Amino acid sequence: MAEINVIYKSIRIQKYLSDQGVCSRREAEDFIRRGLVVVNGKVVKEMGVKINPGTDKVEVVIKSAGKENKKESVIIYKPRGIVSSRIPSEGKTIYDLFPQFSKLNIVGRLDKESEGLLLLSNDGVIARAATGDDHIMEKEYEVAVREKINASQIIRSFEKGIELEDGKTLPAAVKVLNSHTFRVVLKEGRKHQIRRMCEYIHLTVVKLKRVRMGDVLLGNLGVGGHRFLTNQEVQKLRESRAKNKSGVIF
Repeated sequence: MAEINVIYKSIRIQKYLSDQGVCSRREAEDFIRRGLVVVNGKVVKEMGVKINPGTDKVEVVIKSAGKENKKESVIIYKPRGIVSSRIPSEGKTIYDLFPQFSKLNIVGRLDKESEGLLLLSNDGVIARAATGDDHIMEKEYEVAVREKINASQIIRSFEKGIELEDGKTLPAAVKVLNSHTFRVVLKEGRKHQIRRMCEYIHLTVVKLKRVRMGDVLLGNLGVGGHRFLTNQEVQKLRESRAKNKSGVIF
């Protein structure tokens, strides 16, 4: 297989963090003002700083509030129409539904019209494993589309990679469930990626649900439900960077 050299364009930190699903641009600006964003080991507090996604290392340093430094991680079933954000002007937020978790940070956002597994945590190690520059954590989604699926076309296109406006996607594993539903595993987190990939092959997404992040499963958790991660799940998330380097298998 021929080696492909990817050329990255410099982008503002706010856009990069938003594209990676870490937070909204407005939240990123707040993180920068608070001195929580670190680029190549140095704290950045200026709004106009640009980074190169291919060479620069960007981290959001999550600080726990209060007297205790207790690490907590919880998964919730985010309903459709709820915003993965702290900004009230963006709509009804996940923290409106779960005010008891207001001290936890969103790890890997879901867009407003998507639903399913959303991880909240104040554990910086887990956050970096899931959304850091070098993260390889698999994220699995169940997708329903309006049009009838051409199984061979969607498998071939997703596994080969699709040329989007922000570059070619990484190979993604697909399993067709029926004529209108499939599952896909991604190892990257671009904004509206699955919707854009489907649009490229003339499919209209009518439902998008995240069912897995790494070894953490949504399982039978109902819409609006939540549960704390088990110690075993936390440990697997912490070790996830060293796993799944040889591809994804259903």
